[in-house]
Amino acid sequence: MHLLYLHGFRSSPASFKARRMAAWLQQHRPDVHWWCPQLPPSPAAAWALISDGIGRWPRDDMAVVGSSLGGFYATAVAEATGCRAVLLNPAVDPARDLAAHIGEQTQFHDAAEHFFFRAEFIGELRALAPAAITRPGRYAAVVAKGDELLDWREMCARYAGATIRLLDGSDHGLTDFDDHLPFVLHILGLA
Repeated sequence: MHLLYLHGFRSSPASFKARRMAAWLQQHRPDVHWWCPQLPPSPAAAWALISDGIGRWPRDDMAVVGSSLGGFYATAVAEATGCRAVLLNPAVDPARDLAAHIGEQTQFHDAAEHFFFRAEFIGELRALAPAAITRPGRYAAVVAKGDELLDWREMCARYAGATIRLLDGSDHGLTDFDDHLPFVLHILGLA
């Protein structure tokens, strides 16, 4: 199996969820081809990196996991390839939500790492947005009512028909991710 993990805005492969999944796979399923790239700030550049990286992957033996903005990208990947997708508090309309974040930003996991989120990136996000979710049965999502950044109702509506694990509390970063890792692994057919 080939598994792609896409991190969120201002995040990185050093995120707790990405590291936790990578460690579990290394210990229990070293046969899985795991790729968690550092995504560039430009959505067009991120999409080019993702498309190039998965270009030769077998479509019937791949899946994608995405967190927040990575969930938006994961949806685009699933719609483009037909693969399964597991979304963790996915961004539904990042063009709208990130318009307030144009300017200099720091990486969440390394405040010394700066990048500039440019105004034209909003248009790039709009260009990547799938018009609709086709075959919602190939999607699953972990959605936290306690998400302080994104509206859980909007996430549930966007992925209507998908397998949704709706959490009464938690937070945007899913700091209780260890509680939900078995669900993610089960959906992916890994455990």
